[in-house]
Amino acid sequence: MQFTILECQNPECKFRFSVDLSTKYPNLCPSCKSPLHEVEPRFQSAKVNRPQINPKLPRVEVLLDNIRSTFNVGAMFRSCDGAQINHVHLCGTCPTPDHPKIKKTGLGAEYTVPWTYHKNGKTAVENMKNSGFQIWSLEGGIDAIPLFEYPPPDPLIPVLLVVGNEVTGVDPGILKLSDRIVYLPMMGQKESLNVAIAFGIAVYFMRFKAR
Repeated sequence: MQFTILECQNPECKFRFSVDLSTKYPNLCPSCKSPLHEVEPRFQSAKVNRPQINPKLPRVEVLLDNIRSTFNVGAMFRSCDGAQINHVHLCGTCPTPDHPKIKKTGLGAEYTVPWTYHKNGKTAVENMKNSGFQIWSLEGGIDAIPLFEYPPPDPLIPVLLVVGNEVTGVDPGILKLSDRIVYLPMMGQKESLNVAIAFGIAVYFMRFKAR
């Protein structure tokens, strides 16, 4: 896939943007309707180097409980693919990858990460805990500790990271089952990040801190 940069030739406008050469793109500036010209050599998207897979990394699975937004779930699948999360558990009202809107943000990651659907998130967590998983919940509250103050997961103990509903957070019943309750520090006026962004930070910390 090749791209180029187009720039408006009107000196009072100079609107500049990138286009995918495999798709239709305008000949006139979207802002002022003046002619557009390619102003950079054609290029391909940059690729990042893939780290070598470390067999000593802990097994990390995630449980998404009652996430409402298909776009959030799709973005979370993409983070799971990037951080090589072993399995995704979708619970309650979470949309599953057969929903067409998930494809818009998942971009195929919904097919690369194994997943299972459970009607009851608390029961799913209980089963995981009984099978030897340590339960980490991403949530605030008086019992929560900043994620970055924790040591990385023990490579010998599998971890289940739980993320709850965008508004109500993690189910209180699941919080009672949690071994760790962690949160991301907020330095501004808002109390939390978008759930998909917070989730992405958490899974990358858990993966790469362990490296």
